[in-house]
Amino acid sequence: MSKDVYRARAEVAVRVRNGKPAEEARRKLAAAKLEQYISKVVAEAPPLSDEQLDRIASLLHKRVL
Repeated sequence: MSKDVYRARAEVAVRVRNGKPAEEARRKLAAAKLEQYISKVVAEAPPLSDEQLDRIASLLHKRVL
């Protein structure tokens, strides 16, 4: 597990334990987990074509909007 995931998990735990809003902390945790997973998949995958990269980028971009 990456340092970012550990930090984000700790932030969620502290906020929940102290009765503070944790929505943004949960969002950071989800993003850290996704980044970690994507990094792993990209490292293991064969090189992708420009078309494949564009298609994947558009999926991520649509989700962000």
